[in-house]
Order: sequence, then structure tokens, then C-alpha cells
Amino acid sequence: MSKLHDKVAIVSGSGRGIGRAIALKLAGEGAKVVLNDLDADPVNETAALIRQAGGKAEICMGDVTAPDFGTRFVSTAVEAFGGLDIIVNNAGYAWDSVIQKMTDEQWYAMIDVHATAPFRILRAASEFIRANAKAEKEQGRVVTRKVVNVSSIGGVCGNAGQMGYAAGKTALIGMTKTLAKEWGRYNVTVNCVAFGMIQTRITKPIGSGQEVANIGGREIRMGLQPEMIEASLKAIPLGRAGAPEDAAGAVYMFCIPESDYVSGEILLAAGGFVM
Repeated sequence: MSKLHDKVAIVSGSGRGIGRAIALKLAGEGAKVVLNDLDADPVNETAALIRQAGGKAEICMGDVTAPDFGTRFVSTAVEAFGGLDIIVNNAGYAWDSVIQKMTDEQWYAMIDVHATAPFRILRAASEFIRANAKAEKEQGRVVTRKVVNVSSIGGVCGNAGQMGYAAGKTALIGMTKTLAKEWGRYNVTVNCVAFGMIQTRITKPIGSGQEVANIGGREIRMGLQPEMIEASLKAIPLGRAGAPEDAAGAVYMFCIPESDYVSGEILLAAGGFVM
């Protein structure tokens, strides 16, 4: 039997990149997955890949920063699959500037997507988790649930030109450690994976053919300065950037039964890179 057989997972930002790889990994190990993205085409493609492989997937479209999104996301899992076992807060993007050029709009956008959105999703899940943990205890059953928050090496070490992004990702680390203390009584493990250089549209070099994402009515240019990419690669002991599948593997480790006694931890998935 697969390690996540019959578990129900929600993965935000799972239309492409790391989120898609996480969703495919969890589904491949037997989980029923609720997907999310701003854009219909990529998230429908992810759902099709899961279903073609014999898995089960539902979609909850929309902006994770919308005030009602957390409730809709959790409700989709409970209504479609009858439960909720794994929460992966993955959705995010970078909107960078050095501090003297960073606007309030940029700052709040980064805090909203990387800190406020996960907070609302977790708050929305709390009623289900508390009620079911109480019922399971009365029945003499032990059910371990999992939360995995996705941070970044920038949230651990900081990164020049990414004040807002780093602040939001650092907030996730504090949230992880706090919720691990609050939800331990409900048999929920809460951990965090901080990624280094992973190959996605966010880490492609800025230049010709640069991808532009429409987020909240704003056009956000994806990518990093080539010099930053070159310097980062030189500092990675494994000598390469990670693939989305590498990132998904790190998240998966916190979702399986073998990690049932691991909580409140921050795992760096960065190829050995330490700043």
C-alpha cells in the first residue's frame, strides 16, 4: 500500500513548478489532492496528469490572498473527499526591489501571499482539525495530520533586493514553530521546508523572453539577475540547481508516517548551500 493511501491533501499554488511537483508526488503515493492556482490552464493540466495516473484531484481556483480563500480551500477538501490530512502552503512569488525603491504595495503583496494567506488557510482548517482530533481520541484512534509550510533560503538568511519576500518567508518560520506548539495536542506535525535555487520561472535569468505573471491585476516580471544566479550556483556544494522534483521530495518527507515524531523543524533543501 502507498504511504499516503486515502490521505487528503491541499496544495496551494499547484498549477506549475514546485507546487505541481508536490501535488504529483503526493498523488503518486495515494493521496487525494485539492489543487489551486490563479490560472485555469496549468491547474487543469496538473489535475489531468493526476487523473491519468489513476489518482484523484479536485480544483479550488482563486487568489490565495482573498479573505475567503482559506475557507473555500478547506471546504473543497472536506466536501469532495470527506477529510483533510495534509496542508501544504506553497503559493508564492517574488516582487523584488532594494529597500529605497520598494513601495508599500510591493511590501504588503509579499506579506499577504507568504504570511497572511497561509495563516488564513490554517485558521480555516483549525475547526475541522480540533473537532476530529477530539472525536478520534474518544474513539481510541490515533490520526496524525501534517502541515508543511514552504519558505526559502531568503527567509532563513535574507537576500539583497528581497526585503518583502524575505520578511514573508521568515514569518512562515515563526508561524511553523508556533503552530507546532499549539497543534501538537491534536496530533498534528507542523514543519517547514526552505528552498534554495530551484528551477522554476521565478529563478530563470532576467532577459529576453522573460515571463510576466498577472497577479492581482499587476504585471510581475519573473526571474533573477544572471549574476545572482551565477553566484548562487557557485555556492551550492552539489554543483547544480534543484529540480521541482527535488523540492517535492523534501516536502514529501514531512508528509509520510516516518516523520510522525518530527515537528517544529525547518529543513533546508538547498543542495548544501549555507550563507
